[in-house]
Amino acid sequence: MDFQAGYLRSSIGRKTIVAITGIIFFGFVFLHMLGNLQIFQEPDKINSYAEFLQSLGGLLWLARGILLVAFVLHVYYAIQLSLENKAARPVGYVKNSTIQATLSSRYMALTGLVILSFVIYHLLHFTFGKFQPENFALQETIGDKQRHDVYSMVVLGFKNIYVSVSYIVAMFILAFHLRHGVTSVFQTLGLNTPFWAPKTNAFAILYALTIFIGNSSMPVAVLLNFVKVSGAQ
Repeated sequence: MDFQAGYLRSSIGRKTIVAITGIIFFGFVFLHMLGNLQIFQEPDKINSYAEFLQSLGGLLWLARGILLVAFVLHVYYAIQLSLENKAARPVGYVKNSTIQATLSSRYMALTGLVILSFVIYHLLHFTFGKFQPENFALQETIGDKQRHDVYSMVVLGFKNIYVSVSYIVAMFILAFHLRHGVTSVFQTLGLNTPFWAPKTNAFAILYALTIFIGNSSMPVAVLLNFVKVSGAQ
């Protein structure tokens, strides 16, 4: 127990936790995007996908619980490390690399808070239906039963220019955060050697761009009327 407590109090221990929880979110963000991209297919695809997730019942809530715990740990230890780095930085020490590191750390904390705010809004909007409840209440009839019409809810939601623009801006900020986050994870894992650094840096950029383009393509397609609800103009 003393070893575990000491490890968590150490900078290395906390960086490891931030890295592990970061990896969990990198995977979740990518899979979440793939699921949402089904909006470009017929409505049955994403509606069936949503119905399948809901059918998981306890497993779905277990996955949500794991993500919540990982999220809390990630935010808590990331903030601790950020505050410690700021406190340890010598006042008046001027060097180009130090200035860049300071800006990067500052933006990571800021973008992290923005992402947290967006996640809360996103859950209230599309998961709990607290915003645009009329769209959240839409049902699709399949045979003799009804199910949640996720396709129409998402499309009609993105028809609102303010919702779409805020979503695209949030995706840009998320991509910026992921770009630095993925690089930091590789550094924590010791892959910042002259051989690996260019490769991991390229991967981080590619991953961040993929997330931004993939997620932003949905509201853009809706606004341009490439994706629409049947019968809607």
